[in-house]
Amino acid sequence: MKWYTAPETEHTIIISSRVRLARNLSRYPFSSLLGEDGCREMIRDIVASIKNERTPLSALFEYIDLNSASTLDIQSMLERHILSPLLVNSNGPRGVLLKDDESVCVMIGEEDHIRIQSIFAGDDIDSAWDIADKIDNIIEETLEYAFDKDFGYLTSCPTNVGTGLRASYMLHLPLLERMGQIKNLIQTLGKFGMAIRGIFGEGSESQGSIYQVSNQLTLGKSEQEIISALKNVTNQMIDAENSMREKLAQLQRSGIEDRVYRSYGILSNCRRLGVSEAMGLLSDMRLGHALGIFKNPPLSLGTYNIMMNIRPASLQKEAGGELSDEEELIKRAEYVRSIINLVE
Repeated sequence: MKWYTAPETEHTIIISSRVRLARNLSRYPFSSLLGEDGCREMIRDIVASIKNERTPLSALFEYIDLNSASTLDIQSMLERHILSPLLVNSNGPRGVLLKDDESVCVMIGEEDHIRIQSIFAGDDIDSAWDIADKIDNIIEETLEYAFDKDFGYLTSCPTNVGTGLRASYMLHLPLLERMGQIKNLIQTLGKFGMAIRGIFGEGSESQGSIYQVSNQLTLGKSEQEIISALKNVTNQMIDAENSMREKLAQLQRSGIEDRVYRSYGILSNCRRLGVSEAMGLLSDMRLGHALGIFKNPPLSLGTYNIMMNIRPASLQKEAGGELSDEEELIKRAEYVRSIINLVE
């Protein structure tokens, strides 16, 4: 089962937990100074370090050469949070080691030599950290990292020096967004070394009221301290969102119900549907489940899974090839209608 298909997160504010480790190998120059031949050799070293027989995990990973992959496959992996935008837009040799359930990937040839990423459904940051740490140790058994006893792991960007750890939660915050509280949160959390970003991380916008909250600082703190601080900040955000839901459910129940059912009506009857509009409407439905407005069980596929399936590359892969803009709008509407099967 892919992490994003987990149905148990349908009513939770936390959609997923992610850990990412930035690493460089000591025997190679940093990526900006590494030529193509050196990069190919580095990729072979990293793939060999994981695809070995020392651990049962090795059989669960597939190596994907991104220079041989189709543009559609690459964009689809970006939409599913397997690849970073930076790796997608990188030049030269690059690839990714991907675990069969897509919960773990090792990106090679990005800003740093290695980006180990682990994503778990719901509030499970400890498991995400545990598996990322295991993969990190497997690589380090055969390869030496660029490490300084005073500064920690050395990285291309100074903000990653230290632990090289970015821990994050993906949160559904529809009412904090609706009440204009996100800007205040961005300013407040920045003072505590945390950042709020859009659905695809740095530089992206929120869609469907989905945000990522993560640590900004990796130097001078242990991995456990970073994760603990993230948990504390996230719990405060969850409390704020829940408080807003309780207040509005009491004071504006009919207004919320009206919006949720209007969204359901559009999704179940539309004939053309843009991705941004669809994300907003699905966000309303997810809120409707969380507030108990819909009495029937949540959508069997899970709202977040549907949100990824409606993105352009994923739709085109399902259709078996590229779609025109008009065909994409029609295909998205057809797909959404086919799975919106709620009854009042």
